[in-house]
Amino acid sequence: MTDEGTAAAVLAAYGRFPVRPGLTESELAGVEQEFGFSFADDHRAFLAAGLPYGRGWPDWRDGDRAQLREKLAMPVEGVLFDVAENGFWYEGWGPQPAGNADAVTVARRFLMTVPRLVPVYSHRYLPAGRGTSGHPVLSVMQTDIIGYGADLTTYIRHEFGGEPLEAGRPTVAFWRDLVA
Repeated sequence: MTDEGTAAAVLAAYGRFPVRPGLTESELAGVEQEFGFSFADDHRAFLAAGLPYGRGWPDWRDGDRAQLREKLAMPVEGVLFDVAENGFWYEGWGPQPAGNADAVTVARRFLMTVPRLVPVYSHRYLPAGRGTSGHPVLSVMQTDIIGYGADLTTYIRHEFGGEPLEAGRPTVAFWRDLVA
């Protein structure tokens, strides 16, 4: 069984959430087209094996499209909030502009180029990207970002099974630099 199948099986075995039939290839492609990203291969396989349903899980099949867009925007919007309200500045952006509005403008321009994060559950995210897999799951709250599972299966085991945290090493540009 693949890691993704294992993750889906582990989640189903915990019995904490209903798991509906997985997304079809057509549904996955439709979500990717509608929202402008590609699931990482392991995330895609997980959702194809079964679609977890209930509080905290993004409902890629029947969910409110505006809420899904908000969840997709939350990582970037959280960073922008910290730029505007908490003086956060990433050194890779160059010198910090004097005014908050200018700082947010520069930060927003940069953030449009960083790897997209896709919600897995609540504020847990995986990087987007067809042809990629094995990324650690990240817990993202503004610029407070921590690894929350070395991969999808270890994340499921930690989050829902109480197993010890195996954070893994973040793999994607920018976001890995913010990991505490």
